[in-house]
Amino acid sequence: MSEKSFSDSATRAPTGPRISPASEQLREKARRLIPGGAHTYAKGDDQFPVNAPPFIVRGKGCHVWDLDGNEYIEYGMGLRAVTLGHGFEPVVQAVQAQLAHGTNFTRPTPLEVECAEAMLSLVPGADMVKFAKDGSDTLDAAVRLSRACTGRDKIAICGDHPFFSTSDWFIGATDMPRGIPQWVRDQTVKFRYNDLESLRALFARYPGEIACVILEAARTEEPREGFLNALKDECHRNGAVLVFDEMITGFRWHLGGAQGAYGVTPDLSAWGKAMANGFALSALVGRREIMELGGMDHPHERVFLLSTTHGAETHSLAAGIATMRAYKELGVIDTLYARGAQLRTGIERLTAELGLQKYFGVVSRDVNLLFFTFDPDGKPSQPFRTLFMQELIRRGVIAPSFVVSFSHTERDIERTLEIIGEALLVYRRALAEGPEKYLEGRPVKPVFRRFA
Repeated sequence: MSEKSFSDSATRAPTGPRISPASEQLREKARRLIPGGAHTYAKGDDQFPVNAPPFIVRGKGCHVWDLDGNEYIEYGMGLRAVTLGHGFEPVVQAVQAQLAHGTNFTRPTPLEVECAEAMLSLVPGADMVKFAKDGSDTLDAAVRLSRACTGRDKIAICGDHPFFSTSDWFIGATDMPRGIPQWVRDQTVKFRYNDLESLRALFARYPGEIACVILEAARTEEPREGFLNALKDECHRNGAVLVFDEMITGFRWHLGGAQGAYGVTPDLSAWGKAMANGFALSALVGRREIMELGGMDHPHERVFLLSTTHGAETHSLAAGIATMRAYKELGVIDTLYARGAQLRTGIERLTAELGLQKYFGVVSRDVNLLFFTFDPDGKPSQPFRTLFMQELIRRGVIAPSFVVSFSHTERDIERTLEIIGEALLVYRRALAEGPEKYLEGRPVKPVFRRFA
């Protein structure tokens, strides 16, 4: 697409979807009633341009509608949780069938066994599973198990990965540690991704103290040849448990997650997000000799592993089973790769035509595209990120990332690329004239920051 082919459209600077006074009033009410105005920091007003819809009321496939009836193509899809698409019929039907019979009882249901079998059939080397509602719960349980079976306190996390848990052991290591005792903060130490020596240095500095090593097997960059296997060997050589966070890589990289893609089996792994297509379901899976410490069939002191009132609600388990079935039967992951590749190729073509390769682009695997925004000096820029998102929203796309779903069609991608081309033309002008000339309001901010 040449500049001429879309410059007229971009020059007209569409005003974008209309936000009604009623939506604005509800936004203000949310801010009064809910700290931050939303129950997830990543969904807050400070993460989006001021022209973003305050509320989404419904969705179908990859399309969503706001409170005022404006329609958007959505990317990110519920923080990567809705991988099949909004209102995906087989999942909806499975949930509805369970709702009619009740969702929570005094004793387990057969669905718990069925879902456990389905999950363990996907994950190589996993013997047992425990379900919960979110990823934080499962990673917290992994930490507790690791500390119990090693008798150690310290946790080594990958400092290049942005989020692991809402609990003190992780939040104390971020830029929002207020309210967390210093002695808790001191128990978490950091190493660098693809840097085995940084992990070795931690084991040398804290000999016999590190209970577990936690990381995402991959994120925006691929593991170097042999890195994950060497990391696993280093953990076991030093008596530490290896834990993979599969919240993002699970149900995207491979049917067996990152461990299936790279052929490296951790001791424990935590899953969530896409495993029930947006319904609340997460899982901790791992080796029997570790997992069973939270059970009854062993002679050792027991570990309080996971025990949640809603962890095995029948409708969420049914959603998980239906989601896993869809992945197996419909070739979901192949479709995610194909749509992501179509989007990446189109973006690379557009940035080359506009000479923006140094300032805008996408990273990570095709199934998990994240975009970067650099200023004229080549530095990461929140104002330019805001400007780009603002111009997408004006034209009917919501995209905190370009993470695709199974419901994104080739036509959705083509339309998105047209809109990206128009937004990038504005971006190029802002590089020369300054983003302030084009921004409607304040820039977005990082989630983890000390002050509002």
